[in-house]
Amino acid sequence: MFQGFSEKTNEFLWGIRFNNEKPWFEAHKQEYIDHVQTPLRELANEVYERFTAAHPDLPIMVKVSRIYRDARRLYGRGPYKSHLWFTLRMAGEDWAQMPAFWFGIHPSGYNHGMGVFDAKPAYMARFRKEIDQNPEPMMKLAKAFAGQERFVLDEDEYKRPKGNPPAPLDQWYNRKGIDLGCFRQIDDLLYSRELVDDILAGYETLMPYYHYFAALGRRAD
Repeated sequence: MFQGFSEKTNEFLWGIRFNNEKPWFEAHKQEYIDHVQTPLRELANEVYERFTAAHPDLPIMVKVSRIYRDARRLYGRGPYKSHLWFTLRMAGEDWAQMPAFWFGIHPSGYNHGMGVFDAKPAYMARFRKEIDQNPEPMMKLAKAFAGQERFVLDEDEYKRPKGNPPAPLDQWYNRKGIDLGCFRQIDDLLYSRELVDDILAGYETLMPYYHYFAALGRRAD
């Protein structure tokens, strides 16, 4: 059962960020297991179990990130990650092109939310077409989103706008992807069991958006 992260969690993540090499990691591996890997997996499993119990028809699975980077994609970085996460996502090779819920922790903060990890240009073009042809469902969601304070739209916009719909749809229309996130600095909640309830409450807020973008992903052009 998840009981919270600790200051040692952040100490390790800062440590691996500035000492991203095998000797340092091997010397601190037990700290990683005790204060990062174990509580992250406990959090992921508890959130998944409670969320799927509330939504038994939702076809999702839980995946927890590994600390090891893909050796084929280091791009000059060290072999270890200092930002770790879990996702609640659909199964299959194309999962990144459908909406997923996530939680992440890094040295100076943590976050959670929902988004489409690999929203292709065709997906976003379908989104804009849907707004053009049937704006009311997304207008309702956009107004609700504008009225809350937890989550923000965290995706880049095209330098050349694709269109100019009315507010608040204009905040969504020209995005390159879909990422609705809540970003926090280190606080007492991170070190508390109440983090589970907080994440679940956030996911419930995002459920209407999840259903909208999942339906969009299943729709053929």
